[in-house]
Amino acid sequence: MINNILQWTGTVALLIMYALMSFRPDLHPWNIVAGIVGGVCYLTWTIRVKNGPQMLVNAVAITIGLAGLLKAWA
Repeated sequence: MINNILQWTGTVALLIMYALMSFRPDLHPWNIVAGIVGGVCYLTWTIRVKNGPQMLVNAVAITIGLAGLLKAWA
């Protein structure tokens, strides 16, 4: 049950990120925040299911997102 919640929450967050990037660029950097939320959900799921390659992708995505937030809000 928790794995499904994590995956669906991550999916919704990433879809919000793409919608903001495509249709509301004026809301930058909230698209990055949505991407980080999605990445954290998926990273948590990958740790739970021990999916190494996906774990790496999400850890790197979160790191890049945090660097983008620092740049946007600095």
